[in-house]
Amino acid sequence: MSKRKVYYQEPYKQTITTKLVLQAQDEIGRFYVVLEETIFYPTGGGQPHDTGTINGVHVYEVEEIDGEIRHYVEQPIEIHNKIVGEIDWDRRFDHMQQHSGQHILSAAFEEVYGYKTVSFHLGKELCTIDLEIKNLNEEEANRTEALANKIILENRSIETKWITEAELSHYSLRKELSVSENIRLVIIPNFDYNGCGGTHPNSTGQVSVIKILNWEKHKNYIRLYFVCGNRVLKQLHEKQSVIQRLTSILNSPQGQMKDAANRLIQQSKDLEKTVVELKTELLQYEARSHIANIQIIQDQKVVQAIFKNRLISELQQLARSITSLTNDVLVLLISENEDKLQLVCSKSKEVNGNMNQLLKGVLPVINGRGGGNDSFAQGGGERTISAEQLMRELMEKSM
Repeated sequence: MSKRKVYYQEPYKQTITTKLVLQAQDEIGRFYVVLEETIFYPTGGGQPHDTGTINGVHVYEVEEIDGEIRHYVEQPIEIHNKIVGEIDWDRRFDHMQQHSGQHILSAAFEEVYGYKTVSFHLGKELCTIDLEIKNLNEEEANRTEALANKIILENRSIETKWITEAELSHYSLRKELSVSENIRLVIIPNFDYNGCGGTHPNSTGQVSVIKILNWEKHKNYIRLYFVCGNRVLKQLHEKQSVIQRLTSILNSPQGQMKDAANRLIQQSKDLEKTVVELKTELLQYEARSHIANIQIIQDQKVVQAIFKNRLISELQQLARSITSLTNDVLVLLISENEDKLQLVCSKSKEVNGNMNQLLKGVLPVINGRGGGNDSFAQGGGERTISAEQLMRELMEKSM
């Protein structure tokens, strides 16, 4: 292990005074510095990088490239006799809590049910593990979470140890290692032995608490979402705020909120049904009104109407209502909606003509699209001409 990686030796160290080894730009022009020693953890092992400052300049990313730890900075740093680095401790400790919590939770799933963890993601808000199983039920999640929090409350030590490949046989590892040298174990005695390159607190108690939030099927695994430590408090605060607002909106205490919400949803469904029924009745009245004012053009009964901002679904329903109430009528309806024109062509069974052909005959005029069959067609396009002009085009092609 390189002595330059102080974050391994002293994960609680928040500031460091060291020497500058290199200041340069990478191949895409980003400024970075290399230090003789560093407390900045680089991205790796499932854990995001640290951020902070070096001589007051913001460090926004840290990567290890070919054994060189690069601290990417917003601008070149001023070089003094000493270089002072400071990490964002809240971010570092959050990562320590989440990473150690994942070790505990994964070990608990394996301890109780033999469920293995195949991947881990430490996100900005939530953490996930993918379990090598097809299904997970609430009892299994609750029992595992209870064991994980028991391990936390026992405040067991979390130890780190560098070993050789030859020494691996002395430890019962939870999963196979991806390296054969510079092997670092993170150990919770008598519970979890795991190869890991991340930073961790020195006891399980500092993880504080683990809370499983939910899970879902993801490919061939179960993806489980959870949070640890201070993130649990944040989740609790956010959910409590939502509950308080809903309590006021639903005018119901928390214990009765589910029933109140279900009643509200049912009322909404009932109202939607009533609105649909009333709209249908209104369209029937409207259809009869149009039939009462049918025009006779070249011995053909015609209903033609132009609307403003009418839904195409309403035009469809209105046209069908009219043709269902009379056997010998041609119905041409157009709606002008901002920069669009929409139209419906329909006919009763005793009327000659093909509505799909009629529609296709006028669509090029409005750069439109649409289709249908002999008795009913619909479409729409750009308002390249007025609705009145489009109606004239329809009438000319239908006669």
